[in-house]
Amino acid sequence: MMLSVVYLFTRNKIMIEEKNKLSNKQEEFNSAMDKYNTNKIYQYVYKFVSILNVSIQIILFVLLFQLSMNWYWYMISFMVAYFITDFINGLVHMYMDNNDNYNSIFGPFIASFHLHHKQTKYKNNRILVIYFNESGSKFWLVPYLLFTLCLYYLHINPIVLITLIYIGILSSIAEVSHYLCHNSHSKIILFLQKSGILLSKKYHSNHHKKENEQYAFLNGMSDYFINFIANKYYNGYKNGTDKDFKYYNGVNTANR
Repeated sequence: MMLSVVYLFTRNKIMIEEKNKLSNKQEEFNSAMDKYNTNKIYQYVYKFVSILNVSIQIILFVLLFQLSMNWYWYMISFMVAYFITDFINGLVHMYMDNNDNYNSIFGPFIASFHLHHKQTKYKNNRILVIYFNESGSKFWLVPYLLFTLCLYYLHINPIVLITLIYIGILSSIAEVSHYLCHNSHSKIILFLQKSGILLSKKYHSNHHKKENEQYAFLNGMSDYFINFIANKYYNGYKNGTDKDFKYYNGVNTANR
């Protein structure tokens, strides 16, 4: 009898603590989104990051053809880069989906990122506009591209360099692939999706329906490995960060 009372008391205490923790996170989320919507600096940061990413990508793309390599090395490097890009961007997606650090300096960016689960459909726009705008959320890509640019002038192995350049460019193309699987009904895009070149809507829908899986969004080929990592280190976003925006009634982000 005594053990039952202790068990019930402990269980109720844990439930109250979890409820309070969730309530605090929801308040933190709403506060972060309030900052995001009322302070234009966050939009300017996105634009600045987009400009940096796209500008360096253009420079690297031009330099790509200054390397004296046989065409087949370009093809092999591209295929290797395609898989690595899918994997890296999937890992970043996994980390961000489970990140609830709304009180940090990046809190408003983190909160706004989570709204892609609340409103999955993008606003329709031109592909190049999507390419530019979505490159603004890739903060990690700026130092990566700068590092790759430095490696070019250090004359490292050209095959490695070509692969790194492809990864830098494909990382923004992955954002376009994600956009297309949510918004496009083009026959050409559907063919590329069915061929496994781009991410298909049917395949990606499992990321939104199920729990803690299929984070990759260039074409999903690396999800087997990412799912393993996700299951090992995370409990999932549906019972985590997806609950944080439950009572958010503000506006969506500019791209949704």
